[in-house]
Amino acid sequence: MTTNLVTLETPEASGVVCYSYLESPLGDLCVRGDGCSITGLFLPQHKRWDGPATAWRRADDCFDEVRRQLAEYFAGERTAFDVPLKLTGTPFQRRVWEELLQIPFGETVTYQELARRLGKPSASRAVGHANGCNPVSILVPCHRVVGASGKLTGYAGGLARKRWLLEWERSVQATSIVARRASAAT
Repeated sequence: MTTNLVTLETPEASGVVCYSYLESPLGDLCVRGDGCSITGLFLPQHKRWDGPATAWRRADDCFDEVRRQLAEYFAGERTAFDVPLKLTGTPFQRRVWEELLQIPFGETVTYQELARRLGKPSASRAVGHANGCNPVSILVPCHRVVGASGKLTGYAGGLARKRWLLEWERSVQATSIVARRASAAT
């Protein structure tokens, strides 16, 4: 899983902020970028997201690749993304987001496990906060992080959407396993 995650810039630093809407089974997603990289992907009623700023420019053609990859994901044909990302956050947040990219499709980890992977086993609350600040939902799979008991907790796009994404990934994964077994049997 390779994704470009290196920057300290804010999305507005390049001077151009573009956006578009992408259809999905979860409703229209708003994607934000700088013409080269994706800087945000927001679900309907996303917490801490008020919609595009008036200075932003709608530019649907800038997002053809992410549109294609998300369509493949929602069709069950893609399990990872390789569009360029430009994520803005603290060094700790960026470490958390980079670690999120290591969580396999269809699987979950706890906040505590994520903190342990980062070498900070007592920082599960800080990991949860960083996870909640992820500006690029789905592409950086913050929905794959669950509470210590496996319970669904916190998701900026809402718990119903988090549940849907996890169930969707598991169903795609199960279908893929059945298809591989059938193919091996022939």
